[in-house]
Amino acid sequence: MRVVVALGGNALLRRGEALSADNQRRNVRLAAKSLAPIARDHALVISHGNGPQVGLLALQGYAYKPQEAYPLDVLDAETEGMIGYLIEQELNNLLPPQRRCATLLTQIEVDAADPAFQHPSKPIGPVYSAEEARQLAAEKGWYIAQDGERYRRVVASPRPQRILELGVIELLMEQGIVVICAGGGGIPVVQRADGSLIGVEAVIDKDFASALLARELGVEALLMLTDVDAVYRDWGSPAARAIRRAAPQALRRLEFAPGSMGPKVEAACEFVEQTGAKAAIGRLDEVEAILNGEAGTVIARDVADIEWRE
Repeated sequence: MRVVVALGGNALLRRGEALSADNQRRNVRLAAKSLAPIARDHALVISHGNGPQVGLLALQGYAYKPQEAYPLDVLDAETEGMIGYLIEQELNNLLPPQRRCATLLTQIEVDAADPAFQHPSKPIGPVYSAEEARQLAAEKGWYIAQDGERYRRVVASPRPQRILELGVIELLMEQGIVVICAGGGGIPVVQRADGSLIGVEAVIDKDFASALLARELGVEALLMLTDVDAVYRDWGSPAARAIRRAAPQALRRLEFAPGSMGPKVEAACEFVEQTGAKAAIGRLDEVEAILNGEAGTVIARDVADIEWRE
């Protein structure tokens, strides 16, 4: 079976943890242990988030010489290589010699006229208090938005249109390689009038990029893995209730947090509607059970409405 697994940023760096190399290595090692059985038995492609990491690199750049700070497309490439390296190494440590991994820097074309460039919404970097957020917005000209009880920088997040390295990904899969690609939503590029490509200041949502990747590869399952065990109605309230299975049109009747679960649900619904394959959302350490439909929230066409977890 062909499977795309999208690792959420919270699956690789737990909420509240410092952005240290040791913390990220430890979490990636745990992720690799969960993914290794899938990699042994299936044709696996892995994507991942980069929100905390790309935000940290941006902060470091501003701390050095703000006028010489690297643009977000370059930082996207740096984080894609860094996180991909960790995942690749830890998976290779667990897989048999004949089952190898490869990390591929992935350019993804976006529309230069996408309204998202005028309405930044993608959270990156660490969280701040309200006062810290106000100071940073004034000092650096950043857009700031609330993220739970705290605040984070937000940047443009245009919709992905085309994966430039799709043919290379296909070639690697045909050779039995576990491919780590489209990390952090890929490197956002636009096409200029002469047909050439240039990077743009943005961070593509990794869930929408993963859904596009899964659709183009014709996979049987798209798994979005995070630090919560399912999609919940009324998350965070006493009335919270976990969804076991749902049809896309049924999920769209509910509201989900725009900066976290919302993009996952919408990307999963679009993938299912466009392909007829299944998508699922759940916890990283339950990935095998999620693939088998025994855990998480499964989104599929053959579900009449919403089936709630008892």
